[in-house]
Amino acid sequence: MSWWNGFMRRIECVVTSHRVQLLLTAALSGTAAIGLTLAYQNASKISRIEQLKSSIPEAERDKDEKTSTNALEVPSKLSRDRAENGEARTRSPHSRHDTKRDSYDDDLILEQLARTRAFLGTEGLERIRSTFVIIVGCGGVGSHAATTLARSGVGKLRLIDFDQVTLSSLNRHAVASLEDVGTPKVLCLQKRLRQITPWIKFDCRNEVFNNGSAESQLSRWDDEESMYVIDAIDNIDSKVDLLSYCFEHKIPVISSMGAGTKSDPTRVFVGDISMSNEDPLSRSIRRRLRARGIIFGIPTVFSDEKMSPDKARLLPLDEEEFAKGAVRDLGVLPEFRIRILPVLGTMPAVFGVCLANHILLETSGYPHEYSTGKAREKLYEGILASLQASEERLVRSANIDPHGLRIPVSQKDVGYIVDEIYRGRSALSGLTARLTLIRWTWSVRTSDPSLTSICGNQKAVKLNLSDLVVMTKEEAVRHQEQILQTQVQPKDFYEADIINIVQQRKGAIEAYATLR
Repeated sequence: MSWWNGFMRRIECVVTSHRVQLLLTAALSGTAAIGLTLAYQNASKISRIEQLKSSIPEAERDKDEKTSTNALEVPSKLSRDRAENGEARTRSPHSRHDTKRDSYDDDLILEQLARTRAFLGTEGLERIRSTFVIIVGCGGVGSHAATTLARSGVGKLRLIDFDQVTLSSLNRHAVASLEDVGTPKVLCLQKRLRQITPWIKFDCRNEVFNNGSAESQLSRWDDEESMYVIDAIDNIDSKVDLLSYCFEHKIPVISSMGAGTKSDPTRVFVGDISMSNEDPLSRSIRRRLRARGIIFGIPTVFSDEKMSPDKARLLPLDEEEFAKGAVRDLGVLPEFRIRILPVLGTMPAVFGVCLANHILLETSGYPHEYSTGKAREKLYEGILASLQASEERLVRSANIDPHGLRIPVSQKDVGYIVDEIYRGRSALSGLTARLTLIRWTWSVRTSDPSLTSICGNQKAVKLNLSDLVVMTKEEAVRHQEQILQTQVQPKDFYEADIINIVQQRKGAIEAYATLR
């Protein structure tokens, strides 16, 4: 027991030591201080979160946001007329919700955006927060773009759409619910997004986009911020007007091509509009833009998924609808599509997120690179030179001096025929490499002044765009030897399916001649 008594006496000495008591007291007081500090910080954070939550508007529908007492009601004739004139059906045409950002705790905002800041950096996030984005078209594609931008911290959103939420649009809309059916899409988006990011400023315009309202609708919010436009319109004429206005006024824009009838998300790309060859909507847009001198320079989201008979297609209009009157009177607005476009709800979301992703990368300065389409210009230049040489040989064979001869075809015309009409493929084999343009027929064998026209010192060969056909260079050589330098007609040399393809393409060129 002696060892035990000795051990206890030593413990007693240590405990009664003044130095040890001071150390123990300091340790306990430090622990208590740290605990109190952490508790205070946690309580303060909880208080700020509760304060932020209490400032978020209720998700109930405001009286002035209702546009229809019947959720299934179709917009009235008066609504159509007002929409055509660019008037809002609710509130004023320029309904802004200017939330005071200073009323929200910036630390909490940054915590909500922490993962975005970690990816793009502090400066990148600040650029995003100071960006103003205009979204024209707030349906399936536009609503997903708006939601992604809001969640990522974009500071100001202008939402433009004349339409209301319908039951059939719920399969693809980002935030709309049954409660929102009959509500203008712009107000539905504003209401729901305020629940997620209440510090964002909104400018909601329940209007139709057209050339007459473009200057107002695409105006800046403030002079100092960066600005971007999203085209999510599904009407061709309005889409072309919007893209043309942005291109001419040097307003950054990105356009969504058709998400309808598409099903493969791995075939969705971001690239220049000149590269979107497989999309029928894009093809129509490109033709009209080319007529206005716009070939490339507009980034787009598009799908190169090819159509096939066993996939979804545009549904025909029921006979009952035809019986109701003139087809043009069946749409909500003149010139807007009437037939039902099959849409898989996932695809508009993919397109919308890609649109938002592009803007986030562009505005934040994050490194990225898309195909610009400028490489096609060298291809067009080479094809034009080849066509020039081919025409000179033909004129020479007719005993006409080809010196100084010019052809009435430009690089834009070459791109139009090759990419828009023949879709980058040979009419004979469907091949896509080593393409060129050549006349389809040539019947004159002797000197004929009518082959050329002379204006001043300029000699030009008479040639229509519909006279040209896309072939590979090897096929063009054979065509010149077997058809153009002989008396043989194409119908006597080529198979019937090739003749039909060429005739269809010639008809397409003539049909779009009024747009060029």
